[in-house]
Amino acid sequence: MALLNLRADGRTAKPRPSTRSLSPRRHFGAIAFVAPALLIYLAFSIWPAFNTLYYSMLDWDGLNAAEWVGFENYAKVFTEPELFNSILHSLVLVFFFAVLPIGLGLLLAGLLMGSGTRGLSAFRVIYFLPQVIPLVAVGIAWRWLYAENGPLNEFLETIGLGALAAPWLAGTDTALIALGLVGTWGMSGLCMMLFVSGAQKIDSSLYEAAAMDGAGPIRRFVSVTLPGLRGEISIAAVITTIAALSSFDLVYVTTSGGPESATTVPGLLVYRLAFTYERIGHAAALAIVLTVLILIFVSVIRRLTKEKA
Repeated sequence: MALLNLRADGRTAKPRPSTRSLSPRRHFGAIAFVAPALLIYLAFSIWPAFNTLYYSMLDWDGLNAAEWVGFENYAKVFTEPELFNSILHSLVLVFFFAVLPIGLGLLLAGLLMGSGTRGLSAFRVIYFLPQVIPLVAVGIAWRWLYAENGPLNEFLETIGLGALAAPWLAGTDTALIALGLVGTWGMSGLCMMLFVSGAQKIDSSLYEAAAMDGAGPIRRFVSVTLPGLRGEISIAAVITTIAALSSFDLVYVTTSGGPESATTVPGLLVYRLAFTYERIGHAAALAIVLTVLILIFVSVIRRLTKEKA
């Protein structure tokens, strides 16, 4: 076939793209293959999204006749303290679910890669273990650890720091931080796994060249490893940020939004507004705001971590 592309001057000509279009029969066959998946996607993803957008414009309890209120429900999302504070709480959780785990994941990946491959598999299993445990079980376990007479407070009293003991999930000042640290524990292993896998793909000659230039371990990590992990950092930031903003089950099991709504997040509030308080319009408006917030965060992360051409 290569001989057919030889030109008169001996160089190989670039293959021309085919200009033939699919026959109607093959065109119909391609549509038939795509149609089932497309219909399912439209029915269970696109249609519910537009339906939620429509409900967000209504004052409706789910049973009686709905009243069109326009953007009034969106105004209440930003004026009612309980609704707006839930968004602020989710932004705080972004720090614990995304920023801290990425920092710890990079640190652990740097330490593991610097120590060679010995014991690397064992560390991977240990750090990734929180990802394979159901979040409901994680929440129950940490609720026991954080209890007033639980292991954490007993440990603090044992080492002479009893003054720091507190009912971590029952205090309005400590509940959100304690909840966020559970997310840090759960997400750090995932980030570490992504970063270790990405670091193993970096060309070792780059490290050798940096070492010949006199770069130490920290300098090699900053100048070689971090740029090489740009894609993995982007993926980790997107996954952990979405987990923070859409958190529900962990909050529901550990604090159920308390005490005094100190840990209420949008995901939990959407559920309560729709199925407990029968405020379908407010729940839909909060869900739309949460979706837009997630899209903004993901777009910013992708833009910041995009490689320059």
